[in-house]
Amino acid sequence: MTDRSPVRVCIVGTARRSWKDADGHAPEPLLMWEEVTRQAIADIGTTHDVIAELDHLGVVHTQSWDYDDPAARLAERLGAHPCSGTYSILAGTSPQRLLNEAAAAMVRGEISAAVVVGAEAQATVRRATAAGETLDWSHPHPSPARVTDLLSEWYLPTELRHGVLPAWLTFALLSQARWAARGGRAEDRRAMYEQMSRLSAVAGASEHAWYRTEHSAERLATADAANRMIATPFTKLTTAFPYVDMAAANVLVTDEVADRWGVPADRRVHLRGWGFARDASHIAARTDLTSSPAMRVAMGSATSMAGVELEEIDLFDFYSCFGTAVQFARDAAGLADDDPRPVSLTGGLPYHGGPGSNYMSHSISALVERLRAGDGRLGMVTGIGMHMTKHVAGIWSIDPGERPLSDSTAPLETVLPEAPDAFAVLDAVVGPVVVDAASAVHDASGAATSVTAICTTVEGARCYARSEDPEVIEAVVEGRWVGLAASVVAGEDGINRLRFG
Repeated sequence: MTDRSPVRVCIVGTARRSWKDADGHAPEPLLMWEEVTRQAIADIGTTHDVIAELDHLGVVHTQSWDYDDPAARLAERLGAHPCSGTYSILAGTSPQRLLNEAAAAMVRGEISAAVVVGAEAQATVRRATAAGETLDWSHPHPSPARVTDLLSEWYLPTELRHGVLPAWLTFALLSQARWAARGGRAEDRRAMYEQMSRLSAVAGASEHAWYRTEHSAERLATADAANRMIATPFTKLTTAFPYVDMAAANVLVTDEVADRWGVPADRRVHLRGWGFARDASHIAARTDLTSSPAMRVAMGSATSMAGVELEEIDLFDFYSCFGTAVQFARDAAGLADDDPRPVSLTGGLPYHGGPGSNYMSHSISALVERLRAGDGRLGMVTGIGMHMTKHVAGIWSIDPGERPLSDSTAPLETVLPEAPDAFAVLDAVVGPVVVDAASAVHDASGAATSVTAICTTVEGARCYARSEDPEVIEAVVEGRWVGLAASVVAGEDGINRLRFG
């Protein structure tokens, strides 16, 4: 009796599309899913009836419309029966995780062919809302969940009171913490804008990008009417842009199926390894605000499964909703600022566009195209969920490698809980504090109206704080807050007020 050969899995078909006609509406997400799925199947180049052989559909959560049964509705449109289906959660990690789950099921022998697809039509939704139109899309959910109903599950009461909700603010705070811990250096700030400038250049050269404009670092750093400041240090042109109409799909199969379908070896892009990990849910509770241990774990798990080192990766696509994400990813991977390897294959969420939870379907598709073209041997894609909380990494290659894939996603879905030395987050604080991170929040006109901060108390706990004091705002806008003596006074509204001096 001989041992069975390890099961290898690979993407054999990929497709992505952007509907950039500003004068019209994109199709509803269901039709977008169907279109790019059929395009991905056509990309395989086989005469086999792929749809008849599909075992599984993984559909990425869409914010554009609440369907009653997304995967089943797509199966109906495709005529894929019987076919199991999964609908993901709202998270930027979802596309790679759906592919991981499908791959593990293939290793277990449960399925052999799957599609992972996602779409957003947020540009269409936005135009329709502005015009007072009602979108009469199909199969609405009878009782869709509302995000507002989940806030108390996701956030601490003190986070809700201090407004620590939008991603642009939480990522700004993490960026400020890293910047301050490194000495508040002008060159660090400049490096972030230069990195984002390089991303915009990638988007500028891509037919798939929503915005094909290359921006200089100086332009990104300069706040004006067309590029207002959002929250220190982010200007509008450096933040993720979600109002896009985009879809992408990838067909994943076992090598056995790829052989039967006649897919050439140089058209197969193999999944070599994956990793997933979580940082503490509440950013003020984290031991270190300046880096992501979970990001390092996710990357390390992926390279371990693949049997490679980070130094061997030729192509990266780091999830890039904000400059913070790219900086933290470079730190986690140990990439110097002058490392020549690309860190984005699409141009990132501010320039390529941020199609909700489905960005990684596009980055994976871009990586497939690059690897097929011979631009590298190994590629890594990463994704982020919530406020730098969830992290996923996937390694892909034309070469199937020697290491077997895991038959379960569980062992490598490492959870990094609040460690014993992590910080308690207090509701109300009175007394001196050390300001770990502070960001000035700007209104629609670009004027700085308040400051949000994360502080450490003399007792070793943490708290959130706010201030509308012009002197505090000015100190944060000008970057003079690092090392200033500070104190907090708890207000009757449950908001801690920050003071300097």
